[in-house]
Amino acid sequence: MTQENTSPDFVEIDSVEIDSNTRTDDESGYGESLQSEWTSLRSSIMEYNFENGRRYHAYHAGSYWGPNDEKAMEQLDIGHHVFNLLLNGRLYLAPIPGNVGRVLDVGTGTGIWAIDFADMHPSATVIGTDLSPIQPAWIPPNLHFEVDDCCDEWVYSRDSFDFIHVRGLYGCVVDWDRFYKEALKHLKPGGYMEQVEVSVVPKSDDRSTDNTIFEEWGKVSLQAGDAFGKTLRIVDEAKDRMIKAGFMDVQEHRFKCPIGPWAKDERLKVLGKYNRLEWETGIDGWTMMLLTKVLNWTRAEVEVYLARMRHGLRDPSIHAYQEKVVVYGRKPENPTMYAAECQ
Repeated sequence: MTQENTSPDFVEIDSVEIDSNTRTDDESGYGESLQSEWTSLRSSIMEYNFENGRRYHAYHAGSYWGPNDEKAMEQLDIGHHVFNLLLNGRLYLAPIPGNVGRVLDVGTGTGIWAIDFADMHPSATVIGTDLSPIQPAWIPPNLHFEVDDCCDEWVYSRDSFDFIHVRGLYGCVVDWDRFYKEALKHLKPGGYMEQVEVSVVPKSDDRSTDNTIFEEWGKVSLQAGDAFGKTLRIVDEAKDRMIKAGFMDVQEHRFKCPIGPWAKDERLKVLGKYNRLEWETGIDGWTMMLLTKVLNWTRAEVEVYLARMRHGLRDPSIHAYQEKVVVYGRKPENPTMYAAECQ
């Protein structure tokens, strides 16, 4: 079945009403080289590095902060469900045609988005790339996965994709301007790129996150990303950088996603429960490498920090949310002429 894009069946959340009837924890839910750099999945890539009790990729080891073990894969799949809830089942917002041809999913992770997309568009050819070969073997016939680093020069032919999808690449890219130029170069004229990112800085409209572990989390996370040399701020920069690279008709949709079931709206309450579950599953992997290797914390210090965050995640008096952003734009039919007109 092809996803229709004729009407906006999602709600762009810019305010969240607090449920004043939040009960006790148990009752409310708070108690729950060009070609050489490109490779197909080969047995040699299956080697992994292990640190602090977590498993990490061996291909370009250290270039990505997140683990790739079973717990990390579970977190990624929960995150996919959160986005499905947020967008009412839509896999993308860009107005791509139903008969879209070649599609590239950059940073595919477990491959769950690419699998769903390939099922939805059986006539499309879908490629999913990632540093880790953690994707399943049983996949749609129109999909295949490749081990690749999106920070290298892209090996595909110029003007070869109708749609490029990116999700959760915060902290993964050294030079975002170069990344967007590569994406633009490899899109066909008129093709779309869509990027989905999340903020690492929890916020609240009622200032209930002020002077809490949530406020500290945001500051530490941004500091770690800056020290790592791969910013975690791309959620707020993607739109302007895409325009700068030469994309046209760039649109941004920004959502407030509750962390925990504190919202009054029942749909947002459920969304908050799943989002909190993703946080509880993910915080260890999100922090361990960056804090120990980059900021030189001890593992014991990280564990104390994570314990404080787990307590905060279960505090019904803190009405935290994180911003999730979808940005898409298309390649001009005549990029040279469009660039000249923009000057």
